[in-house]
Amino acid sequence: SGKTGATIALFMALTMNFIAYFFSDKIVLATSGAIPVSKEEDPELHAIVEEVARRAGIPKPKVYMIPVETPNAFATGRNPKNGVVAVTVGLRRFLTPEELKGVIAHEIAHIKNRDILISTIAAVLVGAITYLVHMAQWALMFGGFHRDDDERENPLTLIATFVAIIIVPITATLIQLAISRSREFLADETGAKIIKNPGALARALEKLENWNRAYPLDVNPAHAQMYIVNPLSSKSLFKLFSTHPPIEERIAKLLKMAKEVI
Repeated sequence: SGKTGATIALFMALTMNFIAYFFSDKIVLATSGAIPVSKEEDPELHAIVEEVARRAGIPKPKVYMIPVETPNAFATGRNPKNGVVAVTVGLRRFLTPEELKGVIAHEIAHIKNRDILISTIAAVLVGAITYLVHMAQWALMFGGFHRDDDERENPLTLIATFVAIIIVPITATLIQLAISRSREFLADETGAKIIKNPGALARALEKLENWNRAYPLDVNPAHAQMYIVNPLSSKSLFKLFSTHPPIEERIAKLLKMAKEVI
């Protein structure tokens, strides 16, 4: 029946997101080509990560390097004890030490704020809603959703169901994207407060945005929201459908912070 199918779909959505929560770090590190970097290989990077983590009050995350020239970075790990910070070769090459510290602070802020957990919860809810709507769609097509023919043939019921099938998943996705954008703003703010240098992060974001627009990274679109700036070309995206806030707004907020006492 429709109810049984919906229950199975909901269980599948929960199971998939549970697995993603515990293994997302391994998945994204593998798909990005990131490799571990030892303290001997890059003592400066490790020193920055260690200092920022200490200021943030969390354990030092593991450090990984992504072998691409476009400067970018992401953090992963389901909690602060399992944190990972990954940076591209280009990030190390093209940023000043203070700008690099700003980027690391942003990523460590994501770990401190448990954003992997929050994004997973959002994904679970969106996945569950989407599955339930799909089940309603199948039930409508095959007549398993209503108890009698009169209800099934009611045009208002049909219209309401069709509208729900279209609107509900889009609305759920928009809410998920809005959460993602709000967590980026929060990571900017938290990171700037950790290092007490909003201007350095603002300068880094401007450099990263210019590079990533000119040379977009070849990444899985599902992982794009994890990066500090959107690694994909986003000229045609509407603001509401973006995983990241407009870079101009992020920089403006940081420059405003720089004028205030942190």
